[in-house]
Amino acid sequence: MKRKNRDSKFIIYQVLYIFVITVLALKGADLNLKEVISKDNAVSKNVKDSLLVVIDSLYAQGRKFEIKVDLNVAVENEELKQKLQSLNRQLAEIKPPEKVVQPPVEQKPVVKEQTILQSPISVAQTFLQNTWNIAKNTGNVQTAIYSPNNMNTPIVVIPPNQEKKFDLKDEKQVILKFGNQQQAINVYPMHPPEIKITRSTTKMDASTIYVQDLQRITDFNVTIKYERTDQLKISYTGPISVSGPFKNSSGDLVYNVSLKLASTYQRFQDWTDRNSSLRDANGRYKANFFFTAVDDKAKAHVVIGDSFYFTDFDK
Repeated sequence: MKRKNRDSKFIIYQVLYIFVITVLALKGADLNLKEVISKDNAVSKNVKDSLLVVIDSLYAQGRKFEIKVDLNVAVENEELKQKLQSLNRQLAEIKPPEKVVQPPVEQKPVVKEQTILQSPISVAQTFLQNTWNIAKNTGNVQTAIYSPNNMNTPIVVIPPNQEKKFDLKDEKQVILKFGNQQQAINVYPMHPPEIKITRSTTKMDASTIYVQDLQRITDFNVTIKYERTDQLKISYTGPISVSGPFKNSSGDLVYNVSLKLASTYQRFQDWTDRNSSLRDANGRYKANFFFTAVDDKAKAHVVIGDSFYFTDFDK
């Protein structure tokens, strides 16, 4: 309530101040309309109009006040000047309330929670270099496999709960991307092909061994073990007859090998004449054969051989 009274007094003082200055500027101490100062020194019409608007506004608010001007101009003017000077000093001492500036509220970045997904590719899955691979996506999000040499184009994209076959070259790692996560998976080189030759008959353990007997039966089994047998090129050399390949329960390639040296005694004689150096001290002849396994993608090349032993063509 005190503040409202102070504001009202302040406004009244301001109006009085402006009104008095205006009157003094217009007439001096006389209130008639006779001009007492030059028009150049008089207050402009805009100022007078503004004063009237302020007075009307005060009346509209129910403010009542009375302005009396004493005809004793000389004395009154001096008193008014002193009052006005006092008002000016009071107005100068009145300072507007300082604006309280609130410190800015620090906005903390919103951190989105990330869902940690389990790798959709089984840890038991092994990826091999320079061959085809199969990856099964056991998760519920799409999974892509990238080469570290090209992270722009995936090698393969695997939908959820599906598997895809794809080729790898000599990458040592691939990058698995799923959801907003990624995982590096090692890629291993393939072991060289393993060729194993086993004798399947005891006829060559005798002192007399006939060519015709060895040509009628399987004398050796050749087993080729490899992680990607479908990439192998198998070749063989020597006086042999080969059947196969067959796959055993482990998926290995198996070949049956028989001797194929001569269909007649005369051809047998021709062979022994040309290969007399192959006869040992016990009178046995030796005929060699070889199996070769090649994987061009993996740059693998393996050659393994064995020997037939015999003494005569037939009984």
